[in-house]
Amino acid sequence: MAQPASPAASPTLFATYNRAPMTFVRGEGCWLTDDAGARWLDFSAGVAVNSLGHAHPHLVAALTEQAGKLWHLANIHRVPGQEELSRRYCEHTFADRVFFTNSGAEAIECAIKTARRYHFVKGHPERTTVLTFEGAFHGRTLAAIAAGGQAKYLEGFGPKVQGFEQLPFADHKALEAFDMGTVAAILIEPVQGEGGIRPVPAQCLRGLRDLCDRTGALMIFDEIQTGIGRTGYLLAHEKSGVTPDIVAIAKGMGGGFPVGACLATEEAASGMTAGTHGTTYGGNPLAMAVGNAVLDVVLENGFLDHVRDVSLYLWQGLGAIMAAHPDVIETVRGEGLMIGLKCKVENTRLHLAMRAENMLAVMAGDNVVRLLPPLVATREDAREALDRIGRACAAISAENAAAPSKAAPQAA
Repeated sequence: MAQPASPAASPTLFATYNRAPMTFVRGEGCWLTDDAGARWLDFSAGVAVNSLGHAHPHLVAALTEQAGKLWHLANIHRVPGQEELSRRYCEHTFADRVFFTNSGAEAIECAIKTARRYHFVKGHPERTTVLTFEGAFHGRTLAAIAAGGQAKYLEGFGPKVQGFEQLPFADHKALEAFDMGTVAAILIEPVQGEGGIRPVPAQCLRGLRDLCDRTGALMIFDEIQTGIGRTGYLLAHEKSGVTPDIVAIAKGMGGGFPVGACLATEEAASGMTAGTHGTTYGGNPLAMAVGNAVLDVVLENGFLDHVRDVSLYLWQGLGAIMAAHPDVIETVRGEGLMIGLKCKVENTRLHLAMRAENMLAVMAGDNVVRLLPPLVATREDAREALDRIGRACAAISAENAAAPSKAAPQAA
């Protein structure tokens, strides 16, 4: 399939993205249409944002209706949509309290502040350290990049924000040896997204919960990418049976509209009193209308069963592709519709080969290509995806056979 010509980079935009050459003008469900009229299968979903696909009619109706009523209210007033959406999240999750934000990074900031404030009001102002894990990604603010700890995101932005310590991923000895005396919280993604779709085993999450209980630290889950049905559960941690103190969510909760939230237990949120935190746009009526509409769909009977069914079908097909092309794919990992193809070739090769099949995916760390389809994807969509991935892998295998040196594993 022909690729559209790459447009010149805009001279008026920050040059912070290496943008793909396609220009999309409309979408429906799992499909996008570019300005040349070509259709693309979207298994990136705006990096797990378009949870209900493109132009979902229920979301369009909710946003259109609200746009004709009221767009913005300052948070010094009651916002009925906030009260309704927070009630529903508290009803269907561990949470007792909710703070609405505009993004995942803001939700992480709120989570960190909530944890530190908790210890401050309990008489332990020294407990400010947040423990995180190598390979994590928690956002792009100064505090969030310090929490993630990755050098490529920290470089050039001055002194690293203090109060964050990274431990090796899955190194239990390092965790047990760490002095927890000044630790406010442990912050972890149940499945690392940017880090390469690396799930944290349930027993490890339970071990972290036990450590927090023994030491008084709070447990924060970053569910910005894993939440809102992505793994087949409303929140990914539910599968482990572990109850956190605080969770940050965003991405899929707005189905494409900017919205995030910090969820917390009553105890964890006890220090967040009037004046301690705020937001101008967070929880605006437009975002709340769409957020409620997303929950209408995700909480429908059978919806999460559908996610698990399609994911099982997709996983089985990917296993067959991996078996057919062991020179291209090393393993398939993840949870639900959050899938990582760990590559034996450089992941950019598979990513571009899939793009040549008019299919969108997302690259990640550890030499991985991510598949993050809309949760409304059908078995037919999954079958089409498998066909295109299979052809992409076959093309790479043919290249490898012609030039064996290309098959050598590449650094992530």
